[in-house]
Amino acid sequence: MMLRMLHENNEFNLDLPQRPRRRRRTPAMRELVRETRLTAQQLIYPLFVHDGVDEPIDAMPGCNRWSLDGLCDEVGRAAALGIGAVVLFPKVDDKYKSSTADEAYNPVGLIPQAVTRIKLEYPDVLVITDVALDPYSSDGHDGIVDDNGEILNDETVQVLCKQALMHAQAGADIVAPSDMMDGRVAAIRQTLDANGYESVSIMSYSAKYASAFYGPFRGALDSAPKSNGQGGKKIPSDKLTYQMDPANAREAITETLLDEAEGADIVMVKPAGPYLDIIQRITQVTTLPIAAYQVSGEYLMIKAASESGWVDEKKIVIESLTAIARAGADMILTYYAPQAAQWLAEK
Repeated sequence: MMLRMLHENNEFNLDLPQRPRRRRRTPAMRELVRETRLTAQQLIYPLFVHDGVDEPIDAMPGCNRWSLDGLCDEVGRAAALGIGAVVLFPKVDDKYKSSTADEAYNPVGLIPQAVTRIKLEYPDVLVITDVALDPYSSDGHDGIVDDNGEILNDETVQVLCKQALMHAQAGADIVAPSDMMDGRVAAIRQTLDANGYESVSIMSYSAKYASAFYGPFRGALDSAPKSNGQGGKKIPSDKLTYQMDPANAREAITETLLDEAEGADIVMVKPAGPYLDIIQRITQVTTLPIAAYQVSGEYLMIKAASESGWVDEKKIVIESLTAIARAGADMILTYYAPQAAQWLAEK
């Protein structure tokens, strides 16, 4: 680098062959050279449904538990903003819960009703369903718990296959096993194919961590592990034996490659923001599309900070979602999907 002194007016400038600021000079220039582009079509909108009237979720301001009618209206609103996919989570009444989660594959249950309604009214919207037992379990776990507190892997997978098949029969486009049982992707793929649902995709929660960021979600669904069971049954207070240790990174690659080999169409990292390094690592080992879930705790932290006036909600949401995409996510599950889509349209 050379300095060129302008003696006549006692000024100088730098003799620079590269000036990166030239590429930041105007909005049009910044847009032209932008490396990561965020669009509404990349967003997946998580929605809560229950057998009741529309009601706000205290733990997640701005989110609701929807009735079937309200759910369909919200899907329509999202579709009008350019959001092409939703994922459904049920808040199940306690009277339908059991230790074996039989309600999970009830063909006239809450989720099949919701899927059928949405596909009837909005056939072009992709409907994704959560495949896991915790909303239906009286024990609050993603798998069946035996009397000694063991989460039964293979017995759980058998129920998950019934659940996934029932969702496919109702019209789901994508089933998304979030349970983290071993071998469930292969078993679900075989079940779907054997029953004529080869076109139904699997979005696997491949790297789902045992995260403290899930708290508001569990409150929204009443799906946290219970403190004790009937007859002195031992119930683990956490999900550490099946969800991943937040300290582990290489394990995420193992899980992802297993799911790919078993027939997953899309792999997922959850949570998203605190695990950007995991998203980036997974881009190096798979050519499958990668989803990332900006979870309830991430949402609530942004919402609370913005409501306090300390951060600009619009700017921080777009920045956080852009960071997730920049790390390598092809699609992002976020409760901010409608607002983000609206803000992106206004740019």
